[in-house]
Amino acid sequence: MELKGSTFTLRKLCLDDAVSLQKHADNINVSSFLLDRFPSPYTLDDAIDFINLKIKEDPVTNFAIITDEEVVGAIGVDMRQDIYSKTPLLGYWISELYSGKGIITESIGLITDYAFANLDIICIQAHVLGKNPASMRALEKAGYIKQGILERSVIKNNEILDEHLYAAYKN
Repeated sequence: MELKGSTFTLRKLCLDDAVSLQKHADNINVSSFLLDRFPSPYTLDDAIDFINLKIKEDPVTNFAIITDEEVVGAIGVDMRQDIYSKTPLLGYWISELYSGKGIITESIGLITDYAFANLDIICIQAHVLGKNPASMRALEKAGYIKQGILERSVIKNNEILDEHLYAAYKN
């Protein structure tokens, strides 16, 4: 499964991706904006474990962001349970070397279209830490709507932060 962007490709992860995944994920400027389950430092074993976790997905819900023949990021929707079973959570990151180039905004659009066309869902949510305005702009450019702010509701790196909630809806 591949989704073509203007300067990159979104595709399923494979074990050959482990080295470039680790190289680009092992950056405090990446992990500082993600959930704590994203390891920091990000080791080769972490990359292999993540790939092994996602490699058998059917349907595919997590994609490597490929440019210059390397994994420079990842994007996916995490399917949830219970009342959220039709409302996955969008997650993504990009290497610091490739940030600010529009890749994430375009990737968000591609995966959103893919998810609504291929998954039995009604809405996609995205949660953004208050210290990440670039991610908020990317979501807004991709058509996501800010639903609200949960003030002082999360802790990242021992700092209390706001969490901004975004959503896109199936037409």
